[in-house]
Amino acid sequence: MQTSDVIILCILLGCMSTYVPVFLCLFFTATIGFVFFLDMPLALLVQTLFRSLDKFSLVVVLFFILCGNIMGRGKTVEKLINLADSLVSWLPGGLGMAGVIGCGLFGAISGSTVATVVALGGFMIPALIKNGYDEDYTLGLMTTSPNLGVIIPPSISMIFYSMISNESLEGLFITGFVPGFLIILCVCLYTWLKYRKRDDIKQLPRPSFSRLLTIFKEGFWALMLIVIIFGGIFSGVFTANEAAVVASVYAFFVEYFIYRSMDFKVIKEITVSSAVTSATLLLIVASATCFGRYLTFENIPNRVAEVVIASIQSPIVFLLAMNVLLLIIGMFMDIISATLILGPVFLPLLGPFNVDPMHFGLIMTVNLAIGYCTPPMGVSLFITGALAERDIIYISKAVMPFLAIQIGVLFFLTYFPEVVLFLPKLLGYYG
Repeated sequence: MQTSDVIILCILLGCMSTYVPVFLCLFFTATIGFVFFLDMPLALLVQTLFRSLDKFSLVVVLFFILCGNIMGRGKTVEKLINLADSLVSWLPGGLGMAGVIGCGLFGAISGSTVATVVALGGFMIPALIKNGYDEDYTLGLMTTSPNLGVIIPPSISMIFYSMISNESLEGLFITGFVPGFLIILCVCLYTWLKYRKRDDIKQLPRPSFSRLLTIFKEGFWALMLIVIIFGGIFSGVFTANEAAVVASVYAFFVEYFIYRSMDFKVIKEITVSSAVTSATLLLIVASATCFGRYLTFENIPNRVAEVVIASIQSPIVFLLAMNVLLLIIGMFMDIISATLILGPVFLPLLGPFNVDPMHFGLIMTVNLAIGYCTPPMGVSLFITGALAERDIIYISKAVMPFLAIQIGVLFFLTYFPEVVLFLPKLLGYYG
């Protein structure tokens, strides 16, 4: 490692350890690198800043954020939870199962973990505690299950990974279904084992067919949004970018004309809020691209690749090292910044170890999604703590069983890539 590398790393970590925003940390560090360690005009950095935002694929981020915010403020969350509850409420721990299934359904709309925590946490946490579920179970469940929002497509982090790797976005989206399904299944099984002998938890009777039909009719319009997004993308009717726009228009139509849950004043608030959130992400994209350009000019990705290849010969050990490293990074860095900064560094390492880039994209996404629930910087921990008025230590202990489940699913997917790549190959989005 060169002296300049050490200086740049210290500056970056030093900035991130303070209250300096992430995008400023990245841009400030990149600027110092260009000025002091590169024999290139600073105008190149400015050019990189603007060209990083001149990408049509970024439109999909804006509209999926908008769609998720519309659903979160409207009645869609309630309809999806009622639908999930009707399917499993008669089982032991049924309401807990409904919580994780609801997170999966909402995640298939929002593409965001934070949006899922806010939308479902405020709704489900009081309901679970009121029905006698343990507080630590409740908070652990509703802190970790929203990770499905960034694992199950559409996933905002997969959109950014597709940008830097040139992998098919539709193919990356499809890989998210397998871990999403496995996490839901394992959490439901854990819930059933935990509450199957608890007499203090009221177990509802199996709903009649007429009751199921009524609930399905009420939730039909919400459920159709998922069908429109994935049916349109994978049938070839429209691209992922177009799907985000169609989904937002459909969401406005359903909430305003059918559910009548919002007026134009609320719609204006949601639109402005979504624009601010999108602008924040774009600032991170621009600054991370500038920092990535500095790394490229310094040939750091290739130098890292040479060191790793010289130290590790086995693909099994390489994947283990990547998982451990990403889990640690996820504790301190948000998923968007980590994807944009580390993706270009890790991609050159995949070829020598015969690791598929699409498979690695899913591994990276799941790893960094888990970071939302790990201290000290896990955003979901703080959101749930605020909702339940509990400190981060209590929340951190509560999430442990659920994190163990997600890490177990992660390692299964890591060493069985054929399970991940089966659907992309079947639908023609691979190779």
